Amino acid sequence: MKANILITFLVLLFATILISSCNNGSFQTNEINKLSSTEKENNWELLFDGKTTKGWRNFKKDSVSEGWIVQDGNLIALGKGGDLGGDIISDREFDNFELKLEWKISQGGNSGIFYHVVEDNFPTVYASGPEYQLIDNAGFPQKLEDWQMAAANYAMHPASNVKLKPIGEFNSTRIIVNGSHVEHWLNGIKVLEFEQWTDDWKNKVNSCKWKDFSAYGIAKKGHIALQDHGDTVWFRNIKIREIKNKPLAIFNGKNLEGWKIYGTEKWYVENGDLICESGHENNYGYLATEKHYKNFILTLEFKQEADGNSGVFFHSKIKGTKISGWQVEVAPKGSGTGGIYESYGRGWLIQIPNEKEDILKPGEWNKMKKLVINDHVITWLNGTEMIDIWDKKIGEVNGSIALQIHSGGGIKVRWRNLMLTEM
Repeated sequence: MKANILITFLVLLFATILISSCNNGSFQTNEINKLSSTEKENNWELLFDGKTTKGWRNFKKDSVSEGWIVQDGNLIALGKGGDLGGDIISDREFDNFELKLEWKISQGGNSGIFYHVVEDNFPTVYASGPEYQLIDNAGFPQKLEDWQMAAANYAMHPASNVKLKPIGEFNSTRIIVNGSHVEHWLNGIKVLEFEQWTDDWKNKVNSCKWKDFSAYGIAKKGHIALQDHGDTVWFRNIKIREIKNKPLAIFNGKNLEGWKIYGTEKWYVENGDLICESGHENNYGYLATEKHYKNFILTLEFKQEADGNSGVFFHSKIKGTKISGWQVEVAPKGSGTGGIYESYGRGWLIQIPNEKEDILKPGEWNKMKKLVINDHVITWLNGTEMIDIWDKKIGEVNGSIALQIHSGGGIKVRWRNLMLTEM
């Protein structure tokens, strides 16, 4: 009897705590088309209020047509559109963002989510905007290519490890666009990531159905679009968070704060420039960031005042003057500035084409840029892309950014405007 009384008391106590917690907001509800307190703190916004089509309009129109309705908290495409009509776009334009939403589609249905859509003189949303494909993989009446299946970057990049919910249930989608880097997520799993505007990207565009669309994928800012492709589609919980990445200076122009010297070669600041210069031992030397960086865009300028045999390492670890990591080569003309070399490992991973050797300006300031996203690295020199490489080993580690003085003596290089944007 006493045990039953105790159990009843504990149940009532827990219920009281639960109600109280819900009232003070510490428990999150599963209400649709609502922002949680955590989402609000992280600058998420609703793109669909669950009641009206406010914030949306048909492509090149001022309002939403009768082909779309709001019902039971869902924004629904009734399937009255087709290849050249019916799509709606957000009133606002976005550049870098994270978009998440839920969707379900009718049996055999086909639709899509687009971004960076530009209106101008283009006839459709897909003439400019890349597409996250929405489709009933199993029930579509025709055979699908892998680039036509759900969560693919339509006609460009197929998705993998796709696990769709049964027809009638909602799927969750997440799209991250941050500079050139794009990720597709489906039901909590990252199914695709790729880089826009690389040589590989351009080759894909020129060899698929987009080859005749001169503006496809070029815009870096535009509208979000939802497609009415002639099938019924339900959308809800449409939320977006703008990504405001700001480049930060990793060299302050005054001293070596935030950096560590390895070896006995010379590192000093003069007139706002960071200078590396061979010392009395004429050995290898490194100046490395105390902080580790994994995914980032780094821009900098360098001037080779003497010899110029140096480099910019990433994902590096240093012991004494022995370094493990990957080097973007900085070297005298004819020696591959902009290529990638793995020290104490595989050596050259990729060298620049011979015709790009003239891009380096000896004795002048050169601008270098490198993008490192997991296992993908791209380098640019003076605005020209030098290499584009995917390497699994690079993506497996983290480490410092380090500047090098090569052994042999007689080296002097100036560095300035070292700016890093974490991705």
